[in-house]
Amino acid sequence: MDSLKCLVETLRAKCPWDRKQTPETVIVYLIEEAYELLDALSSGNMTHIREELGDVLFQVVFIALMHQEKNGFTLDDAIAAIMEKMIRRHPHVFGDETADTAEKVKENWAIIKASEKDRAGSETSLLDGIPSGIPALHRAYMISDKVGRAGFDWDDMAGVMVKVEEEWKELAEAIRSGQKKHISMEFGDLLFTLTNVARFAGIHPETALAASVKKFETRYKYMEKRLAEAEKLLSALSQEEKDRLWERAKQDTKQTFGS
Repeated sequence: MDSLKCLVETLRAKCPWDRKQTPETVIVYLIEEAYELLDALSSGNMTHIREELGDVLFQVVFIALMHQEKNGFTLDDAIAAIMEKMIRRHPHVFGDETADTAEKVKENWAIIKASEKDRAGSETSLLDGIPSGIPALHRAYMISDKVGRAGFDWDDMAGVMVKVEEEWKELAEAIRSGQKKHISMEFGDLLFTLTNVARFAGIHPETALAASVKKFETRYKYMEKRLAEAEKLLSALSQEEKDRLWERAKQDTKQTFGS
């Protein structure tokens, strides 16, 4: 870590581009690197993960040192703060409390976090701490999870599925109306409810959707490859031929995705 800090300090001192950067200008790079790390983690490629993790770490150190230059705080301050927070929020590890399950750990975490906010007095709503800039699907999950833990929730999955059916019917009605604003709102309501289906099922909607998109992408590229080998264009195929090719893509990639 000391070597990395020295590297960033050298870049800030000697590289015109690095020297002109501010914490605000590097936000886009932090976001890009975080998403590239997400892709690497999804791939399971250790070399790729190691490289992208290093890229994210570089951005973190870069941002911390820019604040240090302003006499705001140091990287050591940030490390000390997160260590103190993790110790405080894990009393079952570093204290006398017990938590035998992951669910109990999450419950304790929420209680401790809420008490911290009460002492700080910086937020007036349970939802104030949820970032507004994160992807909407992930934000929907975070909001649903928070209000659910506060007691505003369905009793079980059956209740959520009833709501899904209700939202589906409302979307169908909106589509029949032809009003885009209405369709958009009802489509969003359906997605939000499906997010809760994922939550009750114990999966994350963002991860699930990413996996499905990857599966579709892989199968479509398979079709492109087969068409290129046959010197054919997708647009020239009949619907029946497209369906057969898609089924072939599904069968030949089934071992990779399992479905």
